[in-house]
Amino acid sequence: MNRFTYISERIESKKQDYQRYNFVQVENNVLMTFFDLAQEFDSMEAFCDLCVAIPKGFFNLDACLYLFDPKLNTFVLTARTEDEGGKLGAPSEGVEPSKIPYYTSRDSLVLTIRGKKNLIDHLPFNVKDDVLGLLEIYPVKETDEHRELFLQKYANRIGFNLHNRFLVEKNVEHLRFIRSLVADIEHNIIVPNMIYKLFLRGLRGNVDRNKEMERLFSEYVSKGFDDKAVLESFLKELADVNIGLTGELGNIEKHYKNMSLFIETLFRKSHFDQGRLILRTKPCNMKKDVVQPQLERYIEQFKKLGILIDDRFSGIPDEEVISVVDVGLIAQVYANLFSNALKYTQEIVTDTNETMKYISYGHEAVQDFFGPGKNGSKYNVFSTGHHILAEEREKLFDEEYRGANALNKPGTGHGLAFIKNAVEIHGGVVGYEPTQYGNNFYFILPK
Repeated sequence: MNRFTYISERIESKKQDYQRYNFVQVENNVLMTFFDLAQEFDSMEAFCDLCVAIPKGFFNLDACLYLFDPKLNTFVLTARTEDEGGKLGAPSEGVEPSKIPYYTSRDSLVLTIRGKKNLIDHLPFNVKDDVLGLLEIYPVKETDEHRELFLQKYANRIGFNLHNRFLVEKNVEHLRFIRSLVADIEHNIIVPNMIYKLFLRGLRGNVDRNKEMERLFSEYVSKGFDDKAVLESFLKELADVNIGLTGELGNIEKHYKNMSLFIETLFRKSHFDQGRLILRTKPCNMKKDVVQPQLERYIEQFKKLGILIDDRFSGIPDEEVISVVDVGLIAQVYANLFSNALKYTQEIVTDTNETMKYISYGHEAVQDFFGPGKNGSKYNVFSTGHHILAEEREKLFDEEYRGANALNKPGTGHGLAFIKNAVEIHGGVVGYEPTQYGNNFYFILPK
């Protein structure tokens, strides 16, 4: 059977169904109104209000709409007619899914709202028996079979529309995540990877020096010279070149190790499949496995700008802590924090009249931060300089936001937004606080 033949047969089947249903004009108007307005209202909140407003507007019946909440793993009150949408809450006693419509002791009719069976696995959450929600209509002690059938068909229309909306929301979220991931890749891989050019330029320079040494030494030998002083000069030059080559090779190896870690972290197939960052956590020594490798990437740049790495004034303890984290993501968190410190650290004058320009990093325990008995580990990166303006602090971790002090600095405004996302999927929080001599950016993870 070809597709067109199948569709034609389904049309004939539906014609017969509607002849059998024999909906009256007001019932047809209900379906047409619902169909039209469901396309008009884009937000989920407005759509849910529409679902309960239709029975009220056409039949003067109140209604409650309960939808499945995957976070709570239960049905919650999403909209009702009495108070313009109502508040979240559990269904009334006795209101639960059923294969057929049923009546409660409170003179209400309960209809089960189901999704599309063949697409149920594509929803962004799991449901039992295809059930997306419940529609409770009242006061209805009992109604005839015809009206009951119509109201069930109305509930079915709600289910199909809900299913489509969930799929659209899933796709929109997936695309939003992909865009964010592309920004993560650009910010944490593509831009830092440009430093390879610098390393390769240094490597090429040392190789050229080696070739020149080889040429001069060949000429020297071919002419039969055997001046010891000249030979020693050649050896010293060669040793210097080899030191340079070894240094550039070390830089490339360290950068390769970091880039490999970041690439593996951001290009995981699971991220793209799920439309969100999927953690791969393991116990690690935060200082040795996460912080130090990232600090080593920037330490020479800190030195060139006269920025010390000093814990004497910050009051932030620098301890070795074992944490269970996604090493690749938290490493990128520190990379972004150190990169920002490199750009924004400024000189300050201490209480002892010393002129200082430094950063520090460390860890401290935070008791009961996530609730009674639920302690947190606070990780800090401090840098000296003027405090960030009070009116800007709430926006620091927003996507593409850049403060007034960043206008003349290179950047995209994505680094802190990435930090916020990476920390929050670990169940943690991020923050900023002005402290003595400068600014402290921190994140707190459950211990």
